[in-house]
Amino acid sequence: MGKRKRIAILFGGCSPEYGVSLQSAASVLEHIDQVKYETMKIGISRGGDWYLYEGTLQDIQEDQWLNKAYCTPIAFLPNRGRASLLLLRDDGLCELSVDAVFPILHGANGEDGTVQGMFELAGIPIVGCGVLSSALCMDKVRAHRLVKAAGIRTPCSLVYEKPYLEADILDEAAALGYPLFVKPVRAGSSLGITRVAQSRELIPAMERAFMFDNTVVLEEAISGIEVGCAVLGNDVLTTGEVDEIELTEGFFDFEEKYTLKSSAIHVPARIPPDDRSRIKDTAMRIYRELDCRGLARVDLFYTPDKEIVFNEVNTLPGFTSHSRYPSMMRTAGWDMSELITKIIELALSTHRKG
Repeated sequence: MGKRKRIAILFGGCSPEYGVSLQSAASVLEHIDQVKYETMKIGISRGGDWYLYEGTLQDIQEDQWLNKAYCTPIAFLPNRGRASLLLLRDDGLCELSVDAVFPILHGANGEDGTVQGMFELAGIPIVGCGVLSSALCMDKVRAHRLVKAAGIRTPCSLVYEKPYLEADILDEAAALGYPLFVKPVRAGSSLGITRVAQSRELIPAMERAFMFDNTVVLEEAISGIEVGCAVLGNDVLTTGEVDEIELTEGFFDFEEKYTLKSSAIHVPARIPPDDRSRIKDTAMRIYRELDCRGLARVDLFYTPDKEIVFNEVNTLPGFTSHSRYPSMMRTAGWDMSELITKIIELALSTHRKG
């Protein structure tokens, strides 16, 4: 048996989705094939400090990992062709080689191309999408423009930055029609998103969205249900089963995503098989159009007229055992360990080709 590949698992980070990252990373570490891979747990504090963490998974899950007894400050070498990290020990520097990086970082500063750029510059294989696709998919407006240009329907929308004139926005929103959604252009996990039913709610919703990004989009509310499709692969693509979000009230916001308090997720979606196949085909088209690789979850709307409308792409979806992406892949026959192995091998094979 050959030498195990050393995989750096990144978690935490400077993002409002820090807590989600901890749960996803703990799940990946629990299910990764320890025969094939040696893991290095790399924790990033909320303040942006990087550490090699050598404690328990439970402390990651409970956000108790940042403990000096288990953490050593680190830095990655940017030197191309010398894939390694430096341990900044009290008694000097120690260099450790790295075969690939798995950035289990959700949202800004982790899923938006920033971390991807650092590792691509250093020539270190990185699991999942690269710089371009990560940045595009995080930017709802630009992703919609590209997908629309490819002939796939997207919601009508309006884009604003500060300063803005309230009167103009109220007039333009009225023309767009209520209800509508107010969203930060670059944020994940539905953070900062508000469903607005009437004009008096609009400006407060915009101010809330501006707390998460400098650009805000007002988006047409699409009638129908939200569906998702897990896509896996580089050149040859595989899909999981299509899922469906059943809502009893409101929309699939941050709380609902992680508690399912008043909603349920059905896998496979309760729609005709032919339409599920159309959703899979559309998801793969979007995945290629936005230059995705490795893995991504493509979210869409399915209208009462059976029309498919693009919503967004999540380039690093949640990875707990009950998260949507693993659930869709599990229903298609992939267990968690097998899935993790596949996406790591996709990263390593892409690097070998490059």
